[in-house]
Order: sequence, then structure tokens, then C-alpha cells
Amino acid sequence: MVDFTLYSHDAGPNPWKVAIVLECLGLDYQHIYMDFTKGEHKGPEHTKLNPNGRVPTLIDHKNNDFTIWESCAIITYLADKYDTERKLSATTPEDKFIELQYLFFQASGQGPYFGQFGWFTFFHPEKITSAQERYKNEINRVWSVLEDILSKKEWLGGSKCTIADLSFITWNEMAINTKAIDDPEKYPKVFEWHKKMVEMAPVKKVLEEKAGRQKH
Repeated sequence: MVDFTLYSHDAGPNPWKVAIVLECLGLDYQHIYMDFTKGEHKGPEHTKLNPNGRVPTLIDHKNNDFTIWESCAIITYLADKYDTERKLSATTPEDKFIELQYLFFQASGQGPYFGQFGWFTFFHPEKITSAQERYKNEINRVWSVLEDILSKKEWLGGSKCTIADLSFITWNEMAINTKAIDDPEKYPKVFEWHKKMVEMAPVKKVLEEKAGRQKH
């Protein structure tokens, strides 16, 4: 039996964010892919684990089947419990709060706006140009914030890549792949930062697996 079960989705960025951290920590896990077209994520088998009926949800079989949902909460849990050498997480109380600061920024400032851009661009039944423009502008605003931060330091959380940095990868991939960035040349530091992360072997492995699932 594997140590972790990750309730996931082929394309959704948030479960793959968790997979990246699991992979980087060398933890043994399996995906259970939810079929959204069948409403599996809203079904009783899943909502008894996650009453919000969204993904990701993680079960830690090494810890009495401890169950947790919300991607940034999950990766904080994994880092606190299993990153004993602090390879991907803060080592001082002050740095821990800086790490949390960026995780909150990702969860409130990046994910929702990037996700709404995707919805109104590709899935909403009516074309609402003002909504598309609003969320595209927010993507570029978030990247402007990141560009300013990364012009002053290499990593968000301090002197090394941490879960704070890794949390941004999958939604950044969406923004890049959908050409939501107005002028890529305006964000050289963001692209440099992103490139360093996606070239890490565990991250590359997860993104290749995600790409393979989306071809199904």
C-alpha cells in the first residue's frame, strides 16, 4: 500500500501542486483521478473526506489516515511533518511566516484569478469580454508583483527554493500555455524563476505526467 492517496484531476492545477511537493520530498503516493463530468468530486465517497467537494484531498496513510484538503494547507502539512531536513521549507520562525505570506498570496491572489481567466476564456457558455479582460489584467498584475519581488531576491521564501515558490508553478504554467501574459519581456525574473523550477527533476517528472494525462 502506498503512503499517501491524492484525490486529483487530469488538468486541474491545484492537485498537481501537491504532487510536485510529494515528489520533491520523495514520498510514495497514488492519484485517484476524479471525473468532473460525472460529478465524482461532489459524490458522497469524496465529500465524506472533503465536504467542499473540490480537489485536491490528501490521505496520509502513515498517520492513521489523516485527511486534509486545500492545496496550500496540504503542502504546509507535508513540509512540516516530512521535510525533516528543511530542504523545501523555512528554518526560522520568521522565515516560516514569510513562507506562509507567499502561500496565502498564491491561494488568494494567483490561483483564483488565473482560474477565473481560464473559466471565462475556455468554458463559460457566453463570451464575456469584460470578464476575460478583468482576469487577464489580474494575471499580469500578479506577475508584476512577482517580478518586483524577484528582482530583489532569487527565491520568494529566502535563500532557497521552498514550498512557497513551488506553489506557483502549475498556475504559472497555465498562464504561459494560454498566452495570458500581455508582454513576456516585461517579466524576465519571473520567467527565469519559473524555468529554474520546472527544470528540477521531480517537478519535470510531475509536469510530464500531467501532460500525459491530458492527452487521454
